[in-house]
This record gives sequence, structure tokens and C-alpha cells, in this order.
Amino acid sequence: MSTQIIHQAEQLAEKIKHYLITACDKVLEEANAYEFYEALSYALREEIMCNWAACRRTVSQKAQRMLFYLSMEYLPGRILGNNITNLQANELVAAAVKILGRTLPEIAACEEDPGLGNGGLGRLASCFLDSLATLQYPAKGYGLRYQYGVFDQEIWDGVQVERPDPWLLLENPWQARRDTFAQTVRFRGQCIKTANIFGDEVYDLEDFEEVRALPYDIPIVGYCRTPDFSVLTLRLWTTKESPRNFQLQCYNAGQLDQAAENTTLTDVLYPADYHAMGKRVRLKQEFLLVSASLQDIVHGYKALNYGLKDFGDLVRIQINDTHPALVVAELMRLLTKLDGLPWQAAWETTQAVVGFTNHTILREALEEWDQELFRILLPRQYLIIEQLNQNLCNQVRTKWPTDEDKVRRMSIIESGKVRMAHLAIFGSHKVNGVAALHSEILKKIVFKDFCDLFPERFDNVTNGVTQRRWLLHSNPELAQFLTDKLGGDYWITEFDQVQGLSEVAADPNAQKEFLAIKRRNKERFIHFVRTQNRLHDQHGRPLRNIPFIDADSLFDVQIKRFHEYKRQLLNALHAIMVYQELCENPQARSIKRTLIFGGKAAPSYRMSKNIIRLIYLMAAKINGDTTIGDKLKIIIVENYNVSRAQEIIPAAELSEQISTAGLEASGTGNMKLAMNGALTIGTDDGANVEMRQAVGDHFWPFLFGASAPEIEQMKYAKKYNSWMVYSEYPKIRKAVDTLRDRTFTRNEEEQQALQELHTGLLEGTFDTLADPYFLLHDLPSYYETQKKVEELYLNPGKWAEYAMQNIAGMGRFSSDRSIKDYAEKIWGLQPLPANKMILSQMREEYADHLPSIRP
Repeated sequence: MSTQIIHQAEQLAEKIKHYLITACDKVLEEANAYEFYEALSYALREEIMCNWAACRRTVSQKAQRMLFYLSMEYLPGRILGNNITNLQANELVAAAVKILGRTLPEIAACEEDPGLGNGGLGRLASCFLDSLATLQYPAKGYGLRYQYGVFDQEIWDGVQVERPDPWLLLENPWQARRDTFAQTVRFRGQCIKTANIFGDEVYDLEDFEEVRALPYDIPIVGYCRTPDFSVLTLRLWTTKESPRNFQLQCYNAGQLDQAAENTTLTDVLYPADYHAMGKRVRLKQEFLLVSASLQDIVHGYKALNYGLKDFGDLVRIQINDTHPALVVAELMRLLTKLDGLPWQAAWETTQAVVGFTNHTILREALEEWDQELFRILLPRQYLIIEQLNQNLCNQVRTKWPTDEDKVRRMSIIESGKVRMAHLAIFGSHKVNGVAALHSEILKKIVFKDFCDLFPERFDNVTNGVTQRRWLLHSNPELAQFLTDKLGGDYWITEFDQVQGLSEVAADPNAQKEFLAIKRRNKERFIHFVRTQNRLHDQHGRPLRNIPFIDADSLFDVQIKRFHEYKRQLLNALHAIMVYQELCENPQARSIKRTLIFGGKAAPSYRMSKNIIRLIYLMAAKINGDTTIGDKLKIIIVENYNVSRAQEIIPAAELSEQISTAGLEASGTGNMKLAMNGALTIGTDDGANVEMRQAVGDHFWPFLFGASAPEIEQMKYAKKYNSWMVYSEYPKIRKAVDTLRDRTFTRNEEEQQALQELHTGLLEGTFDTLADPYFLLHDLPSYYETQKKVEELYLNPGKWAEYAMQNIAGMGRFSSDRSIKDYAEKIWGLQPLPANKMILSQMREEYADHLPSIRP
């Protein structure tokens, strides 16, 4: 360790002791681990503040286009460790913590994962912010500060139990409350027609319901090799800490739910919407995000004394999926207010500003709101959408004057519904999918009519993930291996350099080194399962019996939210087939396999919860069956989140990406697992297609299942019959029969859950065909491909070669590349580093107060 690092570590240690006293009212000897975490975070945040302020001031002083990113979800993971990594301060911080008699892993583990998202959508948004900051683009993120997250998951005897996420229970040192930027958002009310200075109809509102949105800012630190790192802002809105949001008169009248409704708008991400209140709160949530953020954007823009005529050139707003689609209507309202723009100019500005990223193919996820609910809650926006819809329908009729069916298909308002995806497409200058296959499906099937009308509007930007979080931070041994083999660490910011790993993939010494790193990561995961992953009995008490996991077994991983199209049930059925073979002959399989599942089911998604219960019941039986030895084990990782993903992904050897072809928009877990050296078994779906092309077919040996066109053809012809597969393959029939023959169940409730899965596969329901996700169709191919997995795993050197070739092919799946594509194709955005004079001035003022840690 250099003398400079030792000196800086001593300075940092003094700062930590300072914050222990001033922020926690403790001296070093009294402080617990969380208080030490707070003090360390405050000390590091102090270093970040100079750059944060300098970046904001640079943006305010230069008339350059800026991006505003709106998303209902973010999943940043623990912030402390990522910031230390991006500041390249691991050695420094570890030394400072050691001086004070603590260890960095112990302190870092105290931080709760921010409960701001549910899955890939939120994790992608956080990867994008990391890349925007690292690439030094002028940008700002907006979201909601959910008090209780989506939920904490507990598995009670196989049943998913949802608990409030306590991520805000203790002080969060990474957030800054910004009362001066609070905004008011209005719901309901009576529209009063008036006109702006251009004679266009605009509407005031009377007797409205007003909600105050209070912002909290979180700094997003970019990676940089010099002290001139960029820091962006993630602004999160809350309704919790504004007393006027609580309706005291309703409370005194005994109407407790109405009294608290507006204070609870930011309580939970995606409240269950199978009842009226849930639907109402969801729509309010989405408009809260949109209205508060747009007001903030417009007010900030006007504060710089720019005229609205330049708004369309200087502002870009990206809406992440359909949740913020109300941006189109609300921006039109703001731009056409009394001192704003004429209607046509406002519309052209809105279209120039807004871009829409679609993340789904499933019709159920393309949001549609009840027309009457929409009109009541958002009367001004509804009138604007009516006018926009009339304009859209006129455009369609002009091009296809005799095709009223097309008009109805494309209409924003139709059959009592307001279609948010249609609003977003009409109001955007660009619409992009998130993988090449996904974008083609959008253009040719899902939004074909819109693509026919606006062909130049549709584009593709394939997703990516940040290698800094998912390799450098999560898998430091593999990161060092890459640096050694590539002759430098430039891959940290130029990830396409990992292609150089292919040159050493066949080297036996490199293979041994790679396998040793993987082995140590597997052992760390086993320790995690034994110490931190406790499932519960039917009364919620932690289970004591932890299954034995053999580090020599294949770690076969499927980690993603539970959904029928992601086909965890396909994985489970294959496991049942393997188990049945092992029961007949314990030597039937040549390798040991540990199946690892992680993910949450939506609270109201019954079939997904049934699949979790099945996997739990399988684990209970299989893990305790001594007749098969250690040939097959099943592990469920409870409450899957970013931090738990960082335990699993470095240890993974086989990545299950087995969704029904044509239904997964992209996937990002597939990228994280591959860049950490897991081989993929998967369908040709989402980004799997491009990953296969990048790696090469030879090193992508576990492709299986029907293609997207084949699936589409079977749907169109309506010829698929799951009973034929069930009847033709005895092993499949025997496995499926366990869903009803009580092989795994112990009581009637469990039997009912598994019977519903059986019915879904072979009989369907009153509104769904049997096996709508083609599990049984793809199961024979999946079964045979899993045999190929076992054959390759028997040759460790060859497996390591394939794994390294997969890592080498992941260069283009960095979120840095994704952001560069967005900047070029969608936003027309240029980097804007912090002005050196401003940054120098900030540091001088700071140095007058206390010397900086950084040189």
C-alpha cells in the first residue's frame, strides 16, 4: 500500500469519527455496525458533493440538450459498495475501516437494497443511469420513493408471504430532501374552459384534489479514472411527508381509507389492481410521477431564461415503458397554458421531446385504463387525449379512407378504454424495442398498424447491463482475471475489449484459473445459503434444516420474477423427470446438479405462486431423499433482489433463459450471467438471439425449443395440442402426473395448487387454451439439450473454454453501448463533463473547510 493511500485512509478515518459524533451521537467504541455505515457513507458523500454540484452548475450554464429519464422502477442495489467501486476507492476505504477496527464487508452488509423496483425494468433503468454518469451525458432520472418497496418476500412452507420492505426504516445517508423543489399535482375537479393568448382552448380546474409531491435526490456516481467524475441526480417523489395530503375531514367522518389515500400513493410499487381502489391508486401513482417530474423539468428550464420555442431542441424525455405515457398529455397541457405555445407548436414540440421505450409484447402489460375512471381522476388530460385521438383518427382515415377497422385498432380511446401504448407511440418521435427480435415483433405484429403509418418512428436499441456493477463490483476475482488476461483494465469502460479473452480460452492454465475462481464463488454462495437464506415453516419460524450443497455439482440457475411465460414450470418438470430417473437408478445421471431458483410472484398472480409452491414441495422431498444421494438438490433463494443476485451470479454455471420464444422482450439477467462465465441454455428469444450471434453457434451449444415464428404459426393455425405430447412421451406423462397424484403434496390446499398447474397444462380454463406457453411442446427438446449440458460438464477444461468464449462475446451487451445507441439514434445527445473551472472552484471552497481525501 502506498504512502499516499495510507495518508488518505487516515484522513478518511478521521472523517468517519467526525460523522459518528455529529450524525450518530456516538464515539467509535459505542457505534454499532449500522451507525458506522452511516458515518462512512456521509464521509464519502462529502467527497461526491463537489462533483455533484459542479455537474449541476455546468448544465445550468451551458445551453446543451439534456435528457430526463422517467421510470416507475429503479433497482440500484446497495449504493455504498457501488460508489466505492466507481470512485476506485476500494483499497482506500478498506484501509480506513481497518484503522478503526472494522471490516468493509461487515459494514457494507448493513445497507438495505432500495425498494424502488421489481425486476429487469428497474435494474435496467439503474444500469442506464450508471452508464449515463460514466459517459458524462447531461441527464436526470425521475421516479417514486416507495415507502415499502414492492414487498419483501418470505416463503412460509411453500407459500409466498408479502411483507412491507423496510428499506427506509433507518436513516438513508444517500438521499437528500429537496423541499424547495416540491410540486403540487391535481386530481379530479371540474374543468373550466378558457383560452390561451393564441386562442386555443385550455382548461382551468376547480374543486380539485391537490397532492404535494416532495422530492428526495440520490447521487449517481459515474466511473472515472480521474477525480473529474460525473454525478447525476435521481429524483424520487413521495407523498408521505406532506400533511396536507392527509384529508383530516374524511378521517373525522370515519372515512379512513379516503382520508389516507393520497398519503399512500407512494407506499407500494404496483398495488394490486383487482379492486377499484387499487386501480385508482395505480393511475394516480403514474400521473404523480409524470406531473411532478414535468413541472420540475419545465420550471427548471424556465429558470435558465430559455424561451419555450427552444424547448423542443434542448429537452429530451424518455419514458421507460407505458407507465409514464401520460407525459404526452400533461406536457401538452403545460406547453399550451396561458403563456405557452399554440396547440400545433406544442404538439410538434411534444413529439420532438418525447421518446418511448416499449418493454413488452404481452397484451396484458400494454396498459389500458378504464375510460370513466380516467375522465374522473384526470379531467383536463382526458380532454386533451380526446383531441389528440381525433387528430390520430383523422390521420388514419386520410391514409386508409375505407378502413374503419384500422381506425378502431389504432384509436387511443376505444371500447371504454384509454390505451396508453397508443398514446405514447402517437406522442413520440421515436419508439424503440429492446432487442432485435422484440423490435421486429413490435413492427410486424404488436404495433403493425402504427408502423405502417409511422415507419420512420420505430427503431431498436438492444438492452445492456453495466459491467461495473455486475463484474467489477460483484465478481472481483473474475474482474482481476480479465485484467490480467487482457493486459489492462480498460474493459471497465470499453467492454468490447473482452473479446480478447477468446485468445486464451483454449489455454489449459487459463482454464484452471477460471475454474478455480468459479469454485471459490460457488463456495461463497454455499456459505450465503447456510447463513443468510432461511425459509420458514407454516408459522413463519425460520427452518433449521439447510440442505447440503456440493460445490462439485453443476450450479443451474434461474433467477427472475415468476411468470408463466418465463417457464419456471418447464425447469421444474425437467427436474421431476431427472428425479424419477434417479429414483429408478441412482447412477442414471453422470453429474450432480443443484437447481437454484430466485424471484417473486406478483401478489395477485395465482399461477406463479402455485409454481413457487411446487418448487418448494419438490425441494422438500428431493433434498431429503437419501436414495439419490447428492445427485439433485433444489435451492430457493428467498426475497431475491440485487444484493442476492450478486451472491448467485458469480457462482452460476448454467443460465436458464427458457421463456416462450417471442414473449421475452430482451432479458438482462441472461447478460449478467453470461459475462460472469455461465453458459446459457435457452430459446431463441429476446436478446438471446443476439448473444448467440455474438458468441457463435459453436460456443452456444444449448439452444432448444420452437422459434418465435414457429410459435406464432402454431398460435395462428390453432393446431398445438399439449395432450399429444403428454400421450406420446411416457417420461413427460409420468412427470406431469405428479401434479395430481400427490407425489409431492401433504394436504388438500397443496393438492389444489398443483392441480391448477396440471389443469393449465392439459385442459386450460374457460378463457385460456391448454398450455398457452408451449411448455410441453418444448419439453422434449429441453430434456435432450440438458443431456448435452451434462456431457460438456464432464469435461471441465472444455466447459471453461466455452464459458470464456461466452464472456468474450458479451462486449456489445454493456449498457454503455446501449446508452451510446440511444444518444445517437433517439436523443441526439452529446457528453457534457463538469466544467473544470467550476469543479476547481467547488473544491477550493471545500478545501477551505476540510482537506479532500482524493488527490
